[in-house]
Amino acid sequence: MTMHSQPTPVLLVHGWKSHPGIWNRLTPRLNEEGIPFWSFDYTSLNGASMEKIAGALRDYTATQREEQGYVGSIDVVCHSIGSCITRYLLEVMDGSARHESVRQLIAIGPPNNGSSLAELFCDPVIGPGITDRLCGTFVPRNFDPAADVIVQACRPGSATMTSLREVGIRPDIRYRLLCAENITHTPAFFPCFEGKTCELQPNGSWSMTYNGDGIVPLADSLLPGADIEILPADPETLEGDAGQYCHIRLPRAPEVVERVVDCLCHGPANTG
Repeated sequence: MTMHSQPTPVLLVHGWKSHPGIWNRLTPRLNEEGIPFWSFDYTSLNGASMEKIAGALRDYTATQREEQGYVGSIDVVCHSIGSCITRYLLEVMDGSARHESVRQLIAIGPPNNGSSLAELFCDPVIGPGITDRLCGTFVPRNFDPAADVIVQACRPGSATMTSLREVGIRPDIRYRLLCAENITHTPAFFPCFEGKTCELQPNGSWSMTYNGDGIVPLADSLLPGADIEILPADPETLEGDAGQYCHIRLPRAPEVVERVVDCLCHGPANTG
């Protein structure tokens, strides 16, 4: 077993329409390694803005630090839009003040540049069809993107995403992205889209690509200054359960869990 003599606590931040149960494959491994974790749950903040959720994350972290008597740096592991919430706290709200001491942010399937899917949901022509195909799988029934505050905040041109782009990443934090793509073009990877991912183009058109996890294309995740790993490392892994690498299941995929644990155990030092 590999562990720190004084392990760094890890903060877990789930994604949109998700819950802390998404970490049920990761947390047993954290326990095995002796890594303490704090799991932020914002399911009760349904309808809240990203700014409000980021503020709640700040308060939750402060409470955990006080209760645990911990004043050092922490690691953060987040999934999907949880990465946008975390980045908004660290980069926009905290910014140059750097009251939040974080040594590394590990983001799983993050829409760092805004979500193509959020934009497509709002397209009056193709949006309803996209919503129908994902109903019951990724979006709830009777889903109305126009009324969803988080969907609107994650559109690439929103004020929230503009703020993140303008501020940029913090140089005192190592950013590590764990993303997936359908290397073998297997339809079972994400059946809703026959194994592909919707990708918004710079000119406003859209296309379907295998370079994504079914929900977030790689182009949405790329972040200047961040390290990125594309999974699976071995394409043959998709011959078994290809769906484990789709966005919805990604935090539970064994390879992802082991990569996260490895990053946490070996710290933020650059290896390249």
